[in-house]
Amino acid sequence: MSIAPSALPIGMRRIEKRFGSVTVLRDLNLDVEPGEFLTLLGPSGSGKTTLLMILAGFVRANGGSIKVGEEEIIATPPHRRNIGMVFQNYALFPHMNVFHNIAFPLKQRGVAAGETARRVENALDMVKLQGLGERRVDQLSGGQRQRVALARAIVFEPRIVLMDEPLSALDKGLREHMQIELRALHRRLGMTTVYVTHDQREAITMSDRIAVMNGGRIEQLDRPETLYTAPKTQFVAGFIGESNFVPVESRNGSVWYEDRKIRTAAPSPAPGQYVMVVRPEKLRLVTAAEPADGVNVLGATLSDIIYQGDSFVCYATLRDGRQLTLRDYCRSDVLARLPVPGQPVTLGLDAQDTILVAAD
Repeated sequence: MSIAPSALPIGMRRIEKRFGSVTVLRDLNLDVEPGEFLTLLGPSGSGKTTLLMILAGFVRANGGSIKVGEEEIIATPPHRRNIGMVFQNYALFPHMNVFHNIAFPLKQRGVAAGETARRVENALDMVKLQGLGERRVDQLSGGQRQRVALARAIVFEPRIVLMDEPLSALDKGLREHMQIELRALHRRLGMTTVYVTHDQREAITMSDRIAVMNGGRIEQLDRPETLYTAPKTQFVAGFIGESNFVPVESRNGSVWYEDRKIRTAAPSPAPGQYVMVVRPEKLRLVTAAEPADGVNVLGATLSDIIYQGDSFVCYATLRDGRQLTLRDYCRSDVLARLPVPGQPVTLGLDAQDTILVAAD
């Protein structure tokens, strides 16, 4: 990925935000690298959009510091922050055509007409809307409107681009296509980008790093693959991907599920209660003849099998009544030896795929 010469780092320190008696953000710290695509991910009410609006200047923080490069901007009005913004509803002007919508930030900055025309044409080219400058906004598809909003956000060459769930109004197929398009555009432009979504698959697809937010705090900030394979909390493990949770205990230097010792690739944690995070695709059906070295085995009863085209999901119930899900591809060798619901099964999980987090 190229990094634009104008791309700058963002440093947010001790950000606090209260609405009346409700605290939305608590002592929040966040660093965004120059040219990085960072996503704020979390459920509704986690504070992600409020944080983005504070960065944009549309919401005033109750305390803290925001630096872009070496410049403190916590008290700088929005129009002086040189930040591009793509809103959830696009916020396009219905009485203007595509060209004038995109040109609006340049007009506000007093850019000459000739230079404005050149920049708008470049922006249209970047978002693959060449030749549509005279088209009315109400004649565009949802994907085209999203691209116009993006072009307007980048046409004045901002140092930072912020996006507030810009794909949420699109249907599934177009949304997935636009995720790839946005990611490719970011790679070309190299602008520092902060993106907000509640869709974990979207965040994983697009981001260099993801900040998982919960209750006004950042629970974990990491690369997508690290969040998935090494979550630090039960909330992160449950929010990123599918997970089964099995309560375990660390005692006497080992980890135990009931009377069964659990093997892990990492050293046993400090004594206490933990949760074993079991990803459905890491769980498998094993036979009694399979070597047990390095494999955790759990006895269960198969409850149901659901076929989903290229894959299937098995639901199995442990002795304590807890239900686990197992996901695998529909390969002929696997399908040939599938048990039927009601039969006892043995579930296997490799030690290297066994994740432990503190119980919430």
